[in-house]
Amino acid sequence: MTLYTRFTQHLHEALDALEAAGTLPAGLNRTAVTVEPPRDPAHGDLATNAAMVLAKPASTNPRALAEALAAELGKIDAVTGVEIAGPGFLNLRLAPSVWADELNAIAALGADYGRSQLGAGKTVNIEYVSANPTGPMHMGHCRGAVVGDALATLLEYSGHKVIREYYINDAGGQVDVLARSVHWRYREALGLESGEMPEGLYPGDYLVPLAKELAAELGDAQANAPEADWLASFRKRAVAAMMDMIRADLALLGIHHDVFASEAELQAAGKPEAAEAVLREKGLVYDGVLEAPKGKVAEDWEPVELPLFRSTAFGDDQDRPIRKSNGSWTYFGADLAYHFQKLQDADELIDIWGADHAGTVKRIKAAVAALTDDAARFDVKLVQMVKLMRGGEPLKMSKRAGNFVTLADVVNEVGKDVVRFTMLTRKADAQMEFDFEKVVEASKDNPVFYVQYAHARIHSILRKAAGEGLAPSAEHLDTLGTEEQALIALAAQFPRIVEAAALNREPHRIAFYLGDLAAAFHAFFNLGNDRTDKRIVLAHDPETSGARLFMAANIGQVIANGLGLMAVEAATQM
Repeated sequence: MTLYTRFTQHLHEALDALEAAGTLPAGLNRTAVTVEPPRDPAHGDLATNAAMVLAKPASTNPRALAEALAAELGKIDAVTGVEIAGPGFLNLRLAPSVWADELNAIAALGADYGRSQLGAGKTVNIEYVSANPTGPMHMGHCRGAVVGDALATLLEYSGHKVIREYYINDAGGQVDVLARSVHWRYREALGLESGEMPEGLYPGDYLVPLAKELAAELGDAQANAPEADWLASFRKRAVAAMMDMIRADLALLGIHHDVFASEAELQAAGKPEAAEAVLREKGLVYDGVLEAPKGKVAEDWEPVELPLFRSTAFGDDQDRPIRKSNGSWTYFGADLAYHFQKLQDADELIDIWGADHAGTVKRIKAAVAALTDDAARFDVKLVQMVKLMRGGEPLKMSKRAGNFVTLADVVNEVGKDVVRFTMLTRKADAQMEFDFEKVVEASKDNPVFYVQYAHARIHSILRKAAGEGLAPSAEHLDTLGTEEQALIALAAQFPRIVEAAALNREPHRIAFYLGDLAAAFHAFFNLGNDRTDKRIVLAHDPETSGARLFMAANIGQVIANGLGLMAVEAATQM
């Protein structure tokens, strides 16, 4: 049992004792009670808000409750002092043996240190990337891909069952444009086209290999045929080829999905009709006329009766059509059906979307709430675009000319680990700059280098010590001083950081934490440059050396566990 789990249990046992004594009424809701590190380490080792949270429902004074709780917590052997701060916060000071116990816990659990059953086996569907199958992956897709994949790994580590899903948007007009683009390239391969591709088609050379394949297979059989004869077959071949390319690009980042759901297959299977039927039965879809657009009414607007979803009942500013006047499904109608399908196999849904989809969040959340009677948790994580830089200067690109930086280009230049870690160094909804030169700097200003270097430095120390006949040992952990204990205390936060990141669906918290832990380890290592007695390896003192090596090895284990959640290599040499 890890530190925060153990002391959370101690706290609840103390609260149970107060209930038994009649100091607290039975049955109080304790979900808001926390055990966490104090904001200022000088105030102690652990802090709890229990007295502040429970005083009001218990109809008592927070400080009086804090005094009673302090008396109970003071009975714990590992607690050396309990202080009441402000109106009723409690700060605990712990015996040095606690930190030795935590190092042993890290050593015993290894790669499982931080793993939990928080998710209790609930199935979470995470849909991420879902780029239109019209070309290779570019950096606009990369950030969402990494955030989604890291979140999936984080939730699995926290006891959830996870479905990694990609939604193939293969039913819209964009795939018809793709088919026409391939057909033009096919004619080009036959020598029937030259010059610039016509406006409105997808430029770039990535369609040339497929076009050449088709030219070899078909000859000129479809070169001059009516569009109706070749559009469907070219569309199918083009989507399949683009998805092969997308899968290969994602594999460069170590990203693999469990499910690839086709929008076209979804509609062919009648899923939108099924979702509509469910919502009509609940009175949440009705036939009505949309209000005229505000301001000057467009000439092409007409009051047509359409099936409308009552999204206003869930906080939206107007009800939304699920079909167009020609009977085809709106984007919202198709999305509603897709989420209905995902809910058949999952308890919770998470969508990773680009920030340009912010306007649709409210209505999709309304739809999911309606389909599940508000029983399924549904989160939408908006991811901002990435601004590409080189040496502080923006990269100029033209999508029209097919001149854009692909995901493969970036990974091949700087490496998977750099891309993945960097994408998690900001909150997903915060703007990000990706500078090709800065992300590969060997400096403390480069987070991925600084964290990987901490792990590599630890392994270098262990190798050097082994050469001197010294090895990690848990036999004399009582030789560790306050500086070492502070470092262990930070490492001990890892399990609670993991749980908080999972609860809030924020994998970037792992990167932030690793940055802090790496900085703390580097600072401790550098302390030995000023104070020879604080060096990790002391040739004249094998007992202290063994204890510090044991500490360093387990700090390395925590760093490795955190990097593992990000699918970033824990380098042992740099």
